[in-house]
Amino acid sequence: MKAALLAGPKRFEFVDVETPTPKDGECLIKMERMSICGSDIRHGYGPIYPEEEYPLAVGKPCHECAGVEVESRTDTFREGQRVIVLPSNDMGGLVEYITSNPGRMIALPDHGDLTDWIMCQPSGTALFTCKKLGSVLGKSVLIVGQGAIGLSFTMLTSLLGARQVITVDMLDYRLEYSREFGATHTVNPDQQDVREAVQEITQGEWPDITVEAAGYPDTLDMSFRLVRPDGVVVVFGMQGGEIIPVDSSIWRIQTMVQRPHNPNQGNRGPTGPGLD
Repeated sequence: MKAALLAGPKRFEFVDVETPTPKDGECLIKMERMSICGSDIRHGYGPIYPEEEYPLAVGKPCHECAGVEVESRTDTFREGQRVIVLPSNDMGGLVEYITSNPGRMIALPDHGDLTDWIMCQPSGTALFTCKKLGSVLGKSVLIVGQGAIGLSFTMLTSLLGARQVITVDMLDYRLEYSREFGATHTVNPDQQDVREAVQEITQGEWPDITVEAAGYPDTLDMSFRLVRPDGVVVVFGMQGGEIIPVDSSIWRIQTMVQRPHNPNQGNRGPTGPGLD
């Protein structure tokens, strides 16, 4: 079968590898759709990995994938069933076929386009985090970054009853989507001072919750500085393994930091319980 191999930073190659054979208790899935995670971009174009760790395992680092069962050696899933697959460490999703066990698969309905259903994987991690947060009803939420994860938090906190959903991004088209997904206020840091804008929007009360969904030192610092005293900071963006300096003066703010699990850990990771 054909597979993509990340041979080095910014260098994918197509290779021929043996089609895997499912063992008892496993399924063989034909890959149909892929979604690009922000971490995939960091791994491929960052790079996060040192040069000596390349090439990665075939199909890596992509892990947001959906496909159709073509062979099942388990009673849990049937042939022809559509599933989201969370690849193991042995092989990523940029392949024609992949084997998996039921603990790393999520069944999908027969209706609808897989292009839409695949978005349950990243959005499921945001939903999992929202469940850990508890009620956001009537609260003010600031979300920094409006990529796929940031927009998921925007949609979910809005649906869960947040009083204010303030979003920050440098790209106007993302902020337009943000409004469609439920943002009550949007801020472009290239056009406004974010601190002044958030202070005005919250009437000096500051957000109850800040979500860092961009993955940069400056946005992490912003998330800590703009949350109210005793507020909650969700650190979701991938910081790339850097040691991030934090101004010790902001620790007068007593914050609880929530960090989601890696979606590749713990079988179905946060995606499964997030969607259950």
